Amino acid sequence: MARRARHSVVVASCALVASGCSASPATDDPAPGRPSAVSTATTEPARTGRVTVALGGDVHFEGNLRRLLRPGATLGPISRTLRAADVAMVNLETPVTSRTRRDPKELERPQDRYHFRTSPRAFDVLAESGVDVVSVANNHAGDYGWAGLADTLEAGADRGVATVGAGRDATEAHAPHVVEAGGLEVAFLAADGVQREGTSGVWEAGPDDPGIATARGRSTTALLAAVEAQAALDRLVVVHLHWGKEYESCPTQSQRLLARDLAGAGADVVVGSHSHVLGGVGWAGETLVGYGLGNLAWYHDRQATTGVLTVTLDAAGVVAKEWTPARISGVDGRPAPVTGPDRARAVADFRSRQRCTGLASERGGAQADDPAYASSVSRIDAALAQRMRRSHRPGCPVPLDDLRHVRVVHRDLDGRARSGELVVHRRWARDVTEVFGRLYAAGWPIARMRLVDDYGADDDLSMAANNSSAFNCRRVAGQESWSLHAYGAAIDLNPVQNPYVRPGRVDPPAGRRFVAVDRARSAPVAPGVVREDDLVVSAFARIGWEWGGDWVSSKDYQHLAAPVPPAGS
Repeated sequence: MARRARHSVVVASCALVASGCSASPATDDPAPGRPSAVSTATTEPARTGRVTVALGGDVHFEGNLRRLLRPGATLGPISRTLRAADVAMVNLETPVTSRTRRDPKELERPQDRYHFRTSPRAFDVLAESGVDVVSVANNHAGDYGWAGLADTLEAGADRGVATVGAGRDATEAHAPHVVEAGGLEVAFLAADGVQREGTSGVWEAGPDDPGIATARGRSTTALLAAVEAQAALDRLVVVHLHWGKEYESCPTQSQRLLARDLAGAGADVVVGSHSHVLGGVGWAGETLVGYGLGNLAWYHDRQATTGVLTVTLDAAGVVAKEWTPARISGVDGRPAPVTGPDRARAVADFRSRQRCTGLASERGGAQADDPAYASSVSRIDAALAQRMRRSHRPGCPVPLDDLRHVRVVHRDLDGRARSGELVVHRRWARDVTEVFGRLYAAGWPIARMRLVDDYGADDDLSMAANNSSAFNCRRVAGQESWSLHAYGAAIDLNPVQNPYVRPGRVDPPAGRRFVAVDRARSAPVAPGVVREDDLVVSAFARIGWEWGGDWVSSKDYQHLAAPVPPAGS
């Protein structure tokens, strides 16, 4: 099929796809080889000195989207935004293959082992929609092994869509696709940063093994080297990553560290997807970072909020950015641009997501510090006992000797690292530090964490301040029995986002706007909201604690607690 005229020149790509050299689909074990040629395609010149890049998130061709696998189909009106840019890039989550031999993906939980595939017409749809480059570095690239991945690369090359993030060895997998536009050269790179799903080599390309480019743990070295090499050639560098934690909009600690390192290596733009929800966009020095572009074209609309980030660059880097908001249709899975008054609200919502990222709002601003997680557990000394004279008094069900002062590092709602403190029973002190370590690693934010004594041991005042607290020697509201808080066996998290809801009453009152929030695990929510079976609930479940959101007659969404008081109390 004929490609539309684009204001760009494809300069070079060392990866398998752009060379037009790929393994034959006739065997399930294609032999590795070397590219024999570099393709170039010249069209009319672009505006001198500037280039625009449109960036979208995850694209699938499952479910309703299968209807698009026909001649002339596109992703719909969002295609105008993609075509308007000099280069458009998305993440393709569907292997393009007819193979039947599935990778066992034995490292993934059995109930989460999904194997996707689609036909080469998927690339026709992307090409007609204005997409020039796709990342294939993700957790579905290897669903049908290296044979299926090789088919994907070949299909992209046949239909004029460059693929990055995979190859017959690590060198090819980390090779860029380079485009010239406006007198500028832009290198596009991609890598996967989530947990590998199988032990076969396809999940991580090696020196002599085919697979995808990775950026997790020590395997970030090759990606950073690739960025440095392209920046040294005075090329602008755009990195598209498959990273983050599913259904969480705030960045994980590993995302923040990788973004910082990529900025230091010379990347101009770092974006990604995988979480299925939108994340924030901001600055790490001179580098524009977007932590989550969400689903762009998807087979359901449970996370319908999406859009396209268009970035304008000159020789010095990013000079402008624009967000085109859209919503995924529940009928055909395509993203429909948001128009009218709803557009302004959608743009404002997208901008607000920067808050928990720790990124700067202006170019050149520093990213917030990213210290390693730290915690401590200590006994209640005389000074702390004096400070706790309101929350602990004679007649409490546990003596001070059975309580421990816990300090942890946590993220606040602005993405900054803070020192927090709690008092809990000694039985769970170490367990609690491990839970908060998991939350910190996932970037889950906590507004503040102070002893309830800082609020006069008044729960209402503590909740009104959105304070997360634990021990307080008090009775269950409206009853004579001791609360689990009186044993140091309960913690309340972000009370405003997670109110205590009873018939005719909401505590704190500021939490009323969060009463009707959809708390299903996959629901898009504001930072700090606890949901069913999410990472907060599951982390506490690992230490045997339960969530008050599962109660029947009332809902205490902030409440995580042991099922019974500690033994001996």
